[in-house]
Amino acid sequence: MNDILHANIFFVIASVATVVFCIVLTLVLYQLYKTVASARRVVERIEAASEQVADDLEHARELLYNGGMIARILAFMAGTKRKSRRRTSDD
Repeated sequence: MNDILHANIFFVIASVATVVFCIVLTLVLYQLYKTVASARRVVERIEAASEQVADDLEHARELLYNGGMIARILAFMAGTKRKSRRRTSDD
């Protein structure tokens, strides 16, 4: 075989390999794009849920501090301790 035929075979093989490489790279990038898009949706849902939890905690804090709930809880706990002490001292 002469040198021109060798060069033509090389260029055909290199061209086919380049086309196959580009197709594989395109498929990999497409799968990566789908994965990133899915991860983005998950992160958005987590952000929305965390905002909702923060709002719920803020509402709960307002109920506790503004509603006098802490004083009631502390009074209840102090009352149960006194009752349990009285029962043990009476026995």
